[in-house]
Amino acid sequence: MASEQRRKTRAADHAGTTPDDEAPWADLEMAVPTDRDHASVVALLECALVELTHETVGAVFISRQVGRSTRTQYVAADDVGEQFQKRHFDDRLGWHETTVPRRTVRDELITQLTQSSSTSAERLGEGATSEPDTFVVKPVRELQTP
Repeated sequence: MASEQRRKTRAADHAGTTPDDEAPWADLEMAVPTDRDHASVVALLECALVELTHETVGAVFISRQVGRSTRTQYVAADDVGEQFQKRHFDDRLGWHETTVPRRTVRDELITQLTQSSSTSAERLGEGATSEPDTFVVKPVRELQTP
């Protein structure tokens, strides 16, 4: 109950500092790796998940390795935000789409957003790429589709 009240207060504070012509989710963007602490990353992610359920927006995580990139999009699949449509695109494999629960989205994004710069490249046995991985919230109409 108290955490819900704090969340509402933070959202109201954020809305109060957002210019009228800018959506509250417009600044939800981050390069990975980040110098943010774990709690800050989780707070950003929670804000993003709230926006996904209240606005017509999707969250996108783009991972870049040498010679390969992947894009994972999350869009709310219901009005209460308990189910999300997950669209995954791999340069080599194409699109894969599934429905996942909110908890899975949260866990996957926390893992992706808190990884070090070399984690994904090392896992694939490749060198690091010059572009960082990115996480962004954007209007659904701007998302790439299969």
